[in-house]
Amino acid sequence: MTNHSFLAAPAQRHVTRQVRIGRVRVGGGAPVVVQSMTNTDTADVLGTAMQVAELARAGSEMVRITVNNDEAAQAVPHIRDRLLALNMDVPLVGDFHYNGHTLLTKYPACAEALAKLRINPGNVGAGSKRDPQFAAIVDIACKYDKPVRIGVNWGSLDQSVLARIMDENARLAEPRDAGAVMREALVVSALESAAKAEEYGLPGDRIILSAKVSSVQDLIAVYRDMARRCDYPLHLGLTEAGMGSKGIVASTAALAVLLQEGIGDTIRISLTPEPGGSRTQEVVVAQEILQTMGLRAFTPMVTACPGCGRTTSTYFQELASGIQDYVRAQMPVWREQYDGVENMTLAVMGCIVNGPGESKHANIGISLPGTGETPAAPVFVDGVKAVTLRGDNIAAEFKAIVDDYVATKYVKKAG
Repeated sequence: MTNHSFLAAPAQRHVTRQVRIGRVRVGGGAPVVVQSMTNTDTADVLGTAMQVAELARAGSEMVRITVNNDEAAQAVPHIRDRLLALNMDVPLVGDFHYNGHTLLTKYPACAEALAKLRINPGNVGAGSKRDPQFAAIVDIACKYDKPVRIGVNWGSLDQSVLARIMDENARLAEPRDAGAVMREALVVSALESAAKAEEYGLPGDRIILSAKVSSVQDLIAVYRDMARRCDYPLHLGLTEAGMGSKGIVASTAALAVLLQEGIGDTIRISLTPEPGGSRTQEVVVAQEILQTMGLRAFTPMVTACPGCGRTTSTYFQELASGIQDYVRAQMPVWREQYDGVENMTLAVMGCIVNGPGESKHANIGISLPGTGETPAAPVFVDGVKAVTLRGDNIAAEFKAIVDDYVATKYVKKAG
């Protein structure tokens, strides 16, 4: 196996306090946590519970749900009960805007059922109402011992903070540009709100911060600044990242830079789903960012060549896709039965040029014949040629080799 120790590792993690959210630990050196959010009507108890369960099975370690009206707040305890009946103990995060103080006061069972509250300082209230309404949410968080994410967003920035920062900037001998002013306002809003929450009685180890924007460079600048100025755990995410490859590329570009610098304790990939597409795509992308960076392992990774003029057949593409889908589908079962399967590596290569070499680097690799090559596919297990596959049943035989490797190489869990 190739030794990649010469490669640069991510920087030492930014030192933060640790926050416990249900059974999940965030910050304080804990692994970076994957989050997601439902897009169901929360008042639909069954529909929301099923989507939360789907996201959790895909690997989301916390799931946020919208709590925007009486019906949604009343539904939250029932959603939690449905999940517990499914043996799904995934922490639920309540997303509150505008009326969180009212809903949490009116429906204490909602507050009790949630594992964390998320509030936006820009949407808590304006003018003389802001501080009392913010204090009411903090009081409830304290009463039920719930952590709070104070999540600032440039689409709903606290206008009083922005106006103050703009005034201060105007008095400078060399005023900063509008982008710098906005970034400073985001950071100040988050930090001042956290300080106020502590003043109202919320312990510092119950606070997580985020400051989301939809521009890659702005996001990097904002989080670098926040990491320098506080030790609260930070939730990363490019807000309104977009659809398809644009959303994936933009989120990866922003989060990879920060994670490489040791910044970030939880992440969410805010993808717009394709029409009819699965909400779980955002979970898969988050996992793959962390795994390809070597920060965590979630599921066996499949290396596959891009194809060229030597691979005019699509068979290797079909096999690579099938194997990738297969191991992801099997992972929930393997995770319950074996330790360490998520670290397994696979390779599906399409011709003789790099095929055997790449296959030897993986735990299990197959080198399919390219155009004009001998119709045989050697399979390498831990760098050693184990068997040569031929005929029409290569895919099924390769999956059987993978299954046998899992059963013989990984320690079976007790019970």
